[in-house]
Amino acid sequence: MKLESIQSPIKNRLLADYWSPNTAIHEFFEYEYNDKSFEKRAQYLDQHMYDQKELTAIISQFMKPLGISKKANEHLQQLEQGAVAVVGGQQAGILTGPLYSVHKAISVIALAKEQSVKLQRPVVPVFWIAGEDHDLEEINHTYTVRGEAIKKRVYGERSRRKTMASETSINKETMTQLINTIAKDMGETEFTETLMKQLVDTLNKCDTFTDFFAQLMNQLFKDEGLLMIDAADFKFRQYERENFTRIIHKNEEIAKVVTAKEVELERAGYGNPILATNEAANLFYVEDGERHLLERKNQQFVNLAANIKLSREEVLKIAEKHPEQLSNNVVTRPLMQEMTLPVLAFVGGPGELAYWATLKDAFAVLGLQMPIFAPRLHITIVTRHVEQLLREYRLNVAEVWDGKALQLKEQFIAEVQDTEATRQIQTIQRELLEKYDALQVYLEEQHLLLDKILVKNKENHLKQFEYLQQKVEQTVLNKHETTIRKFMTLQNELYPNEGFQERTYNPYQYFNEFGPMLITEMLKQNYSIGNHHYLIYL
Repeated sequence: MKLESIQSPIKNRLLADYWSPNTAIHEFFEYEYNDKSFEKRAQYLDQHMYDQKELTAIISQFMKPLGISKKANEHLQQLEQGAVAVVGGQQAGILTGPLYSVHKAISVIALAKEQSVKLQRPVVPVFWIAGEDHDLEEINHTYTVRGEAIKKRVYGERSRRKTMASETSINKETMTQLINTIAKDMGETEFTETLMKQLVDTLNKCDTFTDFFAQLMNQLFKDEGLLMIDAADFKFRQYERENFTRIIHKNEEIAKVVTAKEVELERAGYGNPILATNEAANLFYVEDGERHLLERKNQQFVNLAANIKLSREEVLKIAEKHPEQLSNNVVTRPLMQEMTLPVLAFVGGPGELAYWATLKDAFAVLGLQMPIFAPRLHITIVTRHVEQLLREYRLNVAEVWDGKALQLKEQFIAEVQDTEATRQIQTIQRELLEKYDALQVYLEEQHLLLDKILVKNKENHLKQFEYLQQKVEQTVLNKHETTIRKFMTLQNELYPNEGFQERTYNPYQYFNEFGPMLITEMLKQNYSIGNHHYLIYL
């Protein structure tokens, strides 16, 4: 395995500016990303008390069914004794979701290790599973490569209800069918049978999407001691009751400052990622496992579509007695993390960076400080086959991202086409059209009105010529199928769906090729968070 760091063109202006000095975006964050900021943030956390004993017990209880490794136990003890944390999170996607879920976990672990050394104190990695998320359409599928085509493989069981991932039962038969389909797409290797058996055995121990996700993530990262907590965990919700109360008391003010900050963000040229409003309650009400987004109207917290109307007093009572019936949105989740965890830094992707840019004043409303935002690592895996193809066509990864493989494919197709066959077809077609024109003149002279029949006949002949031309072209392409497939392999592996690999494929495609030790080997590499993109050559 070889690691290479390259500069990739950042198409996201907000992220590009975050890595550039003296840009407007820095006004929207508490800290710039540098060593001095980490020292200051650690000092701030030392001055603010967290009930880390209860927090540690909750995390430990959540992780117990997953299996707590020796390293995770060490991190739990450190957390209980006052360690700070690097935190990142993701929805509970199928087979861990897209590769960037794994890259986030690697980012969290790498940054925690780095800051432990630099700050000379324990820093533990924590992964926040967004099990409260109800948008199952975002997590119920994955992608594979089958031949030249990228296939979207979807878990077939659909629910009309907006149930949270942590409350949504998995149909094990349907999920097993999906796993088998994915295995067929990936192709048989020496690792396939063991890998698929491990997935199905793990699935059979799980009840919900979150269970399955947490089990798989723990298998991948237990040796690094990655701590995990489900945002929808019942005990964790009880732990958050006073924090929900604070959010409810300051609800109007939070909405107001976030809306105002988003206006500033748009004025600075960074768009409006949240579409905030002054009426947003930025909380969900959970009823029978379903989440309903609340807004404030006429002194009430309402969701008119679900016929929910609650007074402020009722919502405060829910926070006190049944906090599991409340859930955070993109605005209040970072605030809740800050109130429950000693967050040294939060690791997030470009989308999270955008909505965090609206939240600085919301933290201040609750007497909190926005932690350091650490953009996650960007990683592309280059298989041996892809590396060989890059050498064969004298391309690099960045050139494939830039469309060079597709350009070479089109250039090759144009070069191999049978121009003589095309010329002869065009000649026959032109001569026939001339004959039609002559026939039409003659028929008109004879007052034989057959215009419609002539037009129809001509159209049929033209369709046949077009069909013949297509067949010639397709037959030529079939002769050169191997070369064309090579260009498409480069495109599909390195820039699928016109985006980075990490946004499309799950990691099991690469475990199937490299083996189950891939994550262990990836974690042995030296990463640093910054304005670069890592290439990992298998």
